[in-house]
Amino acid sequence: MAIGYLIKDLREARGWSQGRLASEINQLFGTNLTREYISRWERCRVVPGPFYLRSLSAVLDVPLAVLEGEVKRRTFLSDAAATAIAPIVASDLLATGFAARLHGGPSADDWDEKLATYGTEYMSLGAADIQRRVARELVVVQQQLDSPHLWSVASRLMTLYAKTFPGSDGSKAVTWYRMAAQAADESGDDQARIWVRGRAAIALGYEGASLGVADLLADQAMAISEKPSLGLLNAIMGKAHAAAIRGDRATALALGARGQRIFDAAASYDQTSDYAVPWWRMNVFSSLLLARLGDEKRAVEAQEAARRELPESLPRFATHLEMHRGLMLSRAGDRAGGVAYAQAALDQLPPEKHSLTLRMLMDEIRR
Repeated sequence: MAIGYLIKDLREARGWSQGRLASEINQLFGTNLTREYISRWERCRVVPGPFYLRSLSAVLDVPLAVLEGEVKRRTFLSDAAATAIAPIVASDLLATGFAARLHGGPSADDWDEKLATYGTEYMSLGAADIQRRVARELVVVQQQLDSPHLWSVASRLMTLYAKTFPGSDGSKAVTWYRMAAQAADESGDDQARIWVRGRAAIALGYEGASLGVADLLADQAMAISEKPSLGLLNAIMGKAHAAAIRGDRATALALGARGQRIFDAAASYDQTSDYAVPWWRMNVFSSLLLARLGDEKRAVEAQEAARRELPESLPRFATHLEMHRGLMLSRAGDRAGGVAYAQAALDQLPPEKHSLTLRMLMDEIRR
């Protein structure tokens, strides 16, 4: 079925006019889309390009894969019908939240253990699995925000939850990152304040999404403290990626070198946690940065260094490195070859291991 008909079905399901859909996209992305152009999409006169597909995904709250035809329309609409069970799900979550308030909920030590578990599981589980589980935890922890420590716990959970939304597909990720930063401020814990902002900055910068927000949160982290830490490292590398995407090579290289110095002082030994930046992960950051800058020699060196220490239990990150090579091919002029190389790497990874970040990287290579 042509995408125009799907856009119309999704728009009408929300009760929106064509003008309202155009307005929602314009407000979120600063475009000048008109009702007439929406009409041309829906009448299949024009096919939305990659940017507008992501815009539609954001405002209609539908996975990008559906609009790109990777998920069949009929299957998606059938699945969407199943959201009639939402009141049951809402009831369950509400009961969980009230029970936590009435009975005290997990202890501070329990929450710390949960955070450590989620930090490890994020590295290997899919976004959908993490999103469902962390949503339940957020319902519980918001009933216990009676101490600075639990505000810190909440801020880290919110950051992880934000990572389950694609940063360039709309405001959800940015909204959660900003709330996470506010929650960290409530904790009064500078390390949490820096880490939350830095993690958001590297996530958005690596994805090539919401670069202004990435810079803002990184700058805030750097203003809190210049003392070497993993949060500060993430913030600086996030700014480096944003600069590279904008074409500011000198700034990107200077920030990358600064990030390396901070890594040398604050590197972590934990190999498989989202809260850690070991040697292999720093090289994953550098690999994409250098690929974006067209520095093929050093990018390959970073890729090989990462592969030497990358745990076998984390195949998703090996896919990242292969896709970085696809980006280099594409940037060097062999767009078809780069896309084919990256797609082959992505296809080798089991679908349940795919991440939103990998999909966005694939979009960047295609562009």
